[in-house]
Amino acid sequence: MSSLLRLPILMILPALALADDGIWLMNQPPVARIAKERGFDVPAGFVGKLQRASVRLMNGGSASFVSPRGLIFTNHHVASECIQKLSSPERDLMKNGFLAASESGELKCPDYEANILEEITDVTARVNAAAARGASAAEANRQRKAEMTVIEKACVAAGGGRCDVVTLYAGGLYHLYRYRKYTDIRLVFAPEFAIAAFGGDPDNFTYPRYCLDFSFLRAWENGKPASTPNYLRWSRKGVRDGELIFVSGHPGTTGRLETVAALEFFRDHSYPLTLDYLKSIIAALEKYSAGSAEDRRVAQDNLFTQQNSFKAYTGFLAGLRDPALIARKRDDEATLVSRSGAGSEKTLSGVAAVYKSYEEFYVRYLLLERFAGRGSELYQIAREVLRYGVEKTKPDSERLREYVTPALDSLEQVMYSPAPIEPSHEEAVLANYLAFLKARLGADDPLVKKLLAGRSPAEAAHDYVGTSKLIDLAERKRLANDPAAAAESNDGMLRLVRALDGEARQYRKRFEDTVEAPLAQAAKAIAQARFAAYGADDYPDATFTLRLSYGVVKGYKNADGKDVPWTTTLGGVYGRATGVDPFALPTSWIAARSRLKSTPFDFVSTADTHGGNSGSPTVDTKGEVVGILFDGNLEGLPNRFVYREGRERSVHVASQGIVEALRKVYKANAIVKELLR
Repeated sequence: MSSLLRLPILMILPALALADDGIWLMNQPPVARIAKERGFDVPAGFVGKLQRASVRLMNGGSASFVSPRGLIFTNHHVASECIQKLSSPERDLMKNGFLAASESGELKCPDYEANILEEITDVTARVNAAAARGASAAEANRQRKAEMTVIEKACVAAGGGRCDVVTLYAGGLYHLYRYRKYTDIRLVFAPEFAIAAFGGDPDNFTYPRYCLDFSFLRAWENGKPASTPNYLRWSRKGVRDGELIFVSGHPGTTGRLETVAALEFFRDHSYPLTLDYLKSIIAALEKYSAGSAEDRRVAQDNLFTQQNSFKAYTGFLAGLRDPALIARKRDDEATLVSRSGAGSEKTLSGVAAVYKSYEEFYVRYLLLERFAGRGSELYQIAREVLRYGVEKTKPDSERLREYVTPALDSLEQVMYSPAPIEPSHEEAVLANYLAFLKARLGADDPLVKKLLAGRSPAEAAHDYVGTSKLIDLAERKRLANDPAAAAESNDGMLRLVRALDGEARQYRKRFEDTVEAPLAQAAKAIAQARFAAYGADDYPDATFTLRLSYGVVKGYKNADGKDVPWTTTLGGVYGRATGVDPFALPTSWIAARSRLKSTPFDFVSTADTHGGNSGSPTVDTKGEVVGILFDGNLEGLPNRFVYREGRERSVHVASQGIVEALRKVYKANAIVKELLR
């Protein structure tokens, strides 16, 4: 589950009260609705406990504490970036898995950060007051952002590990989220990739599934396992059919409250471009992977990530091409206008005009700024090195938001990651990027000519990577802290990002001033109309911040009318296995076949989850872990825009299946003891 585009979200109607619809704010849990619809009175402290035990992993996933010694429960595919970076030709942890023999043998992830939400404060009035009366939309947008930075700096200075001002309802509300932060995260256990992602891309976003998609990490602090008294206990009975479950996690982006104009822009313009680019990256990585076993190992995690994104956006686009979905959105807008008057109609017309103007430059903005070098670690590092030095010379109010003072610690951790980088892999990804630019912008485009300088994309990529020293950590630090040297350096990757950076910044500013700013202004007006018409007792779209969802464990009927069971079993995987990748089982599972029978493996629920929820704990009404969210089915992908639960399901790994595998396949008795203490 992943996301590339995070455009402003405009509020239209509250989510319809269809059963388990909702990604709820932790400070606005729908306790009355749950009691009415599910007959469960949420106990005092239930949601607070979930909040304090839930973990946000800043590489883009969710997790939870499941022991008082900092043990973190997440997906294998969320931890795979760490697993991949800790691997080598001699020690392939993705292929062979990993189990630390003791706490001292746990392996430190090169650049992971874990956040635990400690406090939420409403700062809406303060942020809005920062925009001067009479200021243009663009200037007001900058003023609000500057005030957000001021608030974040004060919060960090007062003891917050990480502080983010979160924009909700696209500007209807602003909340300050204060987090405790851990930066020493270590790998404890990971199964083999072959069983964690069993079925690979063909089975991704489908069900039934047979994936052991979980891993354990551990937060360390001051040289020892962190003390985490707020943790989730592991259920001894496990998940059951028909039971009410809760999911606490960090969905990345939804578009439930987008205008029709926004959805049509995504459908007709940005999503097709996104899919074309992802398709090109996948083809390049598949070609690279075919070179050797080592090339395949190096590219494995990157390829899986791009395939996951491609399949997700394919589902999103299919939803937007469904006439019934768009018709429903049009009806929602008409209802809002009828209830709130001509002002809303004028605002919506203005939004449509903004998206029409965005059509003029979205290709260059996305390709040069948002998508630039996607999949290339070295490109991202080079751009961070260049911009870091430049932005630090400016006052916070004038910096790009990701370079303001409160964000620098986290940025530096990634920029100075000691993780290995394979030049040949970087060349393959960058050659594809340059080829895509050439195809989309044209061979005669001045920027394309400048980047290629008469060379083929592969030749240019070879030069940029081959003449770069940014793989060396010391060189990175030297150039990041000497902007004059970075500006003059003949380093290949810095030459590349400098060639792109001027135009990329221009298009970013144009986007922020002519798209983001007027949409934020419109969102505020629509928010006020919505609150007046429907009240504020509802959830905003996802923002990669902590949310609460709930649902029931429940099978469904597929498109052919056949019953799809609520769970698969551990023994069932052997009937799905063919011995050929991606349906080949690791030797540990082949050896354990006689010991694995009918224990629940993967299961489905009606919980409302999205990209970013991967790794979210699934708990029962006691607040005990009965599973972990790792996917959704294809039918559920359009739920990004409208919640439905006919065949739409979230997919989880069952807690009892995890314990059975730990015991009978991996002999990981120490972990089981820690979970079931």
